[in-house]
Amino acid sequence: MRSRSRAGGAALRVAGWIGVAIFVAPLLALVILTPLGRLSELTSDGAVWDAIRLSLICAVCATAACAVIGTPIAALLAGPDFRGKRVVRALVTVPMLMPPVVGGAALLALLGRRGVAGEPLFDAFGFSIPFTTAAVVIAQAYVALPFFVMSVEGALLSRDRDVEEAAAAFGADPATVFRKVTLPAVFPGIGAGAVLAAARALGEFGATVTFAGNLQGVTRTMPSEIYLALQTDPDRANILSIFLIVVSLAVLIVLRGRWADRVGVS
Repeated sequence: MRSRSRAGGAALRVAGWIGVAIFVAPLLALVILTPLGRLSELTSDGAVWDAIRLSLICAVCATAACAVIGTPIAALLAGPDFRGKRVVRALVTVPMLMPPVVGGAALLALLGRRGVAGEPLFDAFGFSIPFTTAAVVIAQAYVALPFFVMSVEGALLSRDRDVEEAAAAFGADPATVFRKVTLPAVFPGIGAGAVLAAARALGEFGATVTFAGNLQGVTRTMPSEIYLALQTDPDRANILSIFLIVVSLAVLIVLRGRWADRVGVS
């Protein structure tokens, strides 16, 4: 029996390593075919720096928006049950599952020049949100928000409530308890959610190109630059892809080192 168990375990490990190899193979192929000798050429390319600058600025702004909007949502979902709570949670997290281009189409339906809210906005102020830098931030925040909410909700559900109850017993109102007791306790979850949201925003393409377009210096982010390069200069696309892979790996390392063990991310 033990020999069979060991043989089964060994076979499972071999199958696991084969799976890892299959998963990692595309990334290795990308590294192998990337002409790093052209890196100096790209560092002097204004279009590349425009895309990097815009991606970083918009990702930071989108992450801030996720924190402002997502923290109350997470508190609501982690709080007492209410009718329709499962539906609300599903609606908040559905952008994680649906194609990002659908999110871009939904944003156009709401905020487009002929959209439900966009048309009155344009008629009143002559301002249209789509195909602007603000549209990039909105699209990135829309697809990144679920990652932030799930991280913070998980931290809220796993927190120690005894300290909150003690603070309330000493006369602290709910707002004070949340601000001075709950938030510091779940800060690792907020930090993890912010990092995940930033990484997701940085890599967003579908919703961004649908809602914001692809204008250099205005709405063209790194994923859009990679998509364009694939059609005319694959080597350039590979180098830019390596850059985003490095950023993603850095995010995972940061999460694992600082917040993962405390909020359940591994």
